[in-house]
Amino acid sequence: MSDSIFDSKVVLITGGATGLGLATARAFGQAGARVALNDLSDERVTQVVAEMADEGIVATGHAADVSDGAAVRGMVDAVVAQHGRIDIFVANAGVYPNTRFLDITEVEWDRVLDVNLKGCFLTCQAVARAMVAAGEGGTIVTLASGAANNAIWGWAHYCASKAGVVLLTKTMALELAEHGIRANAILPGYIDVPEGGAHLTEQYRSAARSAVPLGRPGTPDDIANAVLLLASPLAGYVTGTTLVVDGGSSAGRAFLRPTEA
Repeated sequence: MSDSIFDSKVVLITGGATGLGLATARAFGQAGARVALNDLSDERVTQVVAEMADEGIVATGHAADVSDGAAVRGMVDAVVAQHGRIDIFVANAGVYPNTRFLDITEVEWDRVLDVNLKGCFLTCQAVARAMVAAGEGGTIVTLASGAANNAIWGWAHYCASKAGVVLLTKTMALELAEHGIRANAILPGYIDVPEGGAHLTEQYRSAARSAVPLGRPGTPDDIANAVLLLASPLAGYVTGTTLVVDGGSSAGRAFLRPTEA
């Protein structure tokens, strides 16, 4: 993919200060895009923007809680005021605490659904409205999860939220197509993200890694590359779909072999 393919494009990424969001922000910046980076903490956003500047990437920081409608609208207005428009939006912000179904509290359930699903809705709607007002179309990429299709023990709230993101994305694709806006979802499999998965046991990590047919866990860069693909003109006729990025782990059970390999 040519480095000039995103020149002058304005990209807003939520949850962009760590993990998959940060890798995606860097990838867009290295490809020539103007990056607007969101996260919950103003301090963290400021630090990451400074680090990216040291790498030669121009980015602006926008701290906001994606589950707060007023904060989201203010953030989108600020990005448009600063950059003139938003061409590409990546709805990445999310949380994934691990608690068995019998022990999930109402507070924890609400937090996961508020950030992962409501936050996706609020940010996508605000950005889509800005795109429609600009009249130049655009691209929305949401970060769902393989957990949208396959239940994971201890993640009832997470699985439900990500299944919602998938259907929300498909609905956006239907309703926004007439405005020249494409919407697609990426479903990552197990990704090694140290700062985001500290609460996961080593037993879980090892089991997840062993289930990947390609023989290695995914990295944030793997997801960033998929986002850039869907956001690029190479996917100009792709909307309303889900792209699974999991090294083949959802294709079947690689560790069950009835015959000698």
